[in-house]
Amino acid sequence: MIVRNKVRSFLTMLGIVIGITAVMIVLSVGESVQGLILNEVKSIGSNLVGVLPGYSDENSPPSSVFGVVITSLKYGDGEAILKGNYPHIESLAMYVSGSDIVTVEDNKVSTTFYGTTASYLDVQNSSIEEGRFFTEEEEVANARVLVLGNQIAKDLFGDQDPIGKKIKIKKANFTVIGILKKKGGSLIQNEDGNLFVPISTAQNILLGINHISFMRAKIDKTENIDGAIEYIKDVLRDRHNIIDLKEDDFTVRSTTQALETISLITNALRFFLVAIAAISLIVGGFGIMNIMLATVQERTKEIGLRKAIGAKNTDITRQFLIEAMAITFISGIIGIVIGSLILILISVIINALNYHWDLIISPISIILGCIVSIGIGLIFGIAPARKASLLNPIEALRYE
Repeated sequence: MIVRNKVRSFLTMLGIVIGITAVMIVLSVGESVQGLILNEVKSIGSNLVGVLPGYSDENSPPSSVFGVVITSLKYGDGEAILKGNYPHIESLAMYVSGSDIVTVEDNKVSTTFYGTTASYLDVQNSSIEEGRFFTEEEEVANARVLVLGNQIAKDLFGDQDPIGKKIKIKKANFTVIGILKKKGGSLIQNEDGNLFVPISTAQNILLGINHISFMRAKIDKTENIDGAIEYIKDVLRDRHNIIDLKEDDFTVRSTTQALETISLITNALRFFLVAIAAISLIVGGFGIMNIMLATVQERTKEIGLRKAIGAKNTDITRQFLIEAMAITFISGIIGIVIGSLILILISVIINALNYHWDLIISPISIILGCIVSIGIGLIFGIAPARKASLLNPIEALRYE
């Protein structure tokens, strides 16, 4: 049937090819994206504890992660945590952020700026390539100084030395005092493309706010993380006058807990996308059934002749089921090949953008693609095969 009706067979196979390709891409890209995000979180440091505004349970992130503005955390909260002199907290950084066009003479670049504390370098494991980072005194004095990420320094100044030059943000002029060493692309925070100002400057001059977006605390050893989390919660509950634990207006999570939450969310998203992609397989299955029913109609005489010379109903059923499964199996193989080529192309493009992307062509997706394609041929081939086997041989031989 495939050879006899090439165009019709191709159009019939197209739905299965697209469906298998889509499922394979979703499974493999989903696994690669999950790995990329988890590696990004791990790269921040396994000994970090994050403090976010807004409450969440153990299995979900706080709403502030999704862009909801919550103002429950203040600069004084971070100071109070440090003043408690908890022995296992080595340092703590606080953050706010915003986006704007920064201007150097006639050169304009859209970027994200972070207001942070002098402890940023220690907490983030970053380092200065040229110049210096701002001091604790500048952190609280609304100092108009800034530090550039490696890439934005090149975008704004090219081959010139930026140290001591002026940059305008929101009509305020800032002096460049340092450039960070290159870190490479990151989904969580592209340090190379951002700039950093003292947190008081960002709050009072650039954003007009009195809250912070989040904090990160660096713990000396991973085995002391749980104790540090409880200490931070106690300090914040005392400052926020919280008695009932269900009324917490903050969330404290370690990197390990964040990894578990991210894995849960990304797994749910992957299976949801696979379900969406699988719809095209169902559509393709109906296409197979329709073409096989049309084939039964066209081959009525052939079926009658086979029955007249001794073919049984099971022989006819088997013939049409094998044909249907052959079509879907070939479609599945084509879909797997096309999906693999697309995945290789995606990997090349993303790695060219300076992100570390692992090319994952999941064996599960290949096996699943083969099994599903054969299964679709079997399921949607039953009705046409059944119809063919029940034809009366005498009437079939008379059919014109």
